[in-house]
Amino acid sequence: MSELDGGGDAGAQGDHVDALGFFKKRPSAQSEIPVETKATSTGSDDPFRYKMDYPNLGTCVIINNKNFDRSTGMNTRAGTDVDAGAAMKTFSSLGYKVKVANDQTVAQMKELLHTVSREDHSNSASFVCVMLSHGDEGIMYGTDGFEKLETLTGYFKGNRCPSLVGKPKLFFMQACRGTDLDDGCTLAMDAVEQQSSERIPVEADFLYAYSTAPGYYSWRNTANGSWFMQALCEMLELHKGDLEIMQILTRVNRMVAMGFESSSALPGFSAKKQIPCIVSLLTKDVYFPQ
Repeated sequence: MSELDGGGDAGAQGDHVDALGFFKKRPSAQSEIPVETKATSTGSDDPFRYKMDYPNLGTCVIINNKNFDRSTGMNTRAGTDVDAGAAMKTFSSLGYKVKVANDQTVAQMKELLHTVSREDHSNSASFVCVMLSHGDEGIMYGTDGFEKLETLTGYFKGNRCPSLVGKPKLFFMQACRGTDLDDGCTLAMDAVEQQSSERIPVEADFLYAYSTAPGYYSWRNTANGSWFMQALCEMLELHKGDLEIMQILTRVNRMVAMGFESSSALPGFSAKKQIPCIVSLLTKDVYFPQ
């Protein structure tokens, strides 16, 4: 059964949506692009692949917000603990040091991420953050209100978190980004040390994987967890060390798009579809170690 993960209530079980309730000039760029001389080059000496053989793969922070203050108008996010458990298992198996924080207020979310960003990540290859909560376009809910995603992710920008400069920072977000519903349509079948003296954008090396497209609801099953997190964890476990992160996430997109459809007790909310959204500011390929 499907249910809304927002202010509306579609029953005690099923799929919900994670949402607000209803509620000076430089030379030509081409001349500066390094030439890949060996198409088959791999590993830490590959200029098109992030170095991942640090002493630690990195930290994974999971923010799991389930219960919300009545003043927010947000319902309890039943099923989110399944997502948190799956994420903890998957990222631990990849080699990350996982930190789980449940039912965080806005202030607590900000303090947690700010604190982690100030840690020394010199011996880490990357950073991961999984956010499970209600949301709307550009915002994420704490248990007592909302904050801009730009604020929450901004602590890890290059000018604020120097020990992660040039390293991949991956954010996976299960939350609504609006209140639109997708009716679907019919398919007719037929090396960081060597770059220490270079200047790079402070926004570089981020990846934002959203559970849904801008403006749309995001579905979560109260028994099995959200569609996006189910697909993400399954594809990471299946393809880790084999496929690059964008390839993995493309398979996540397909699994969510083709393998799920809502079944809701709320009129007008059944037979709906969903497509995740990948926003990449990465400058190299990300391969998780085998």
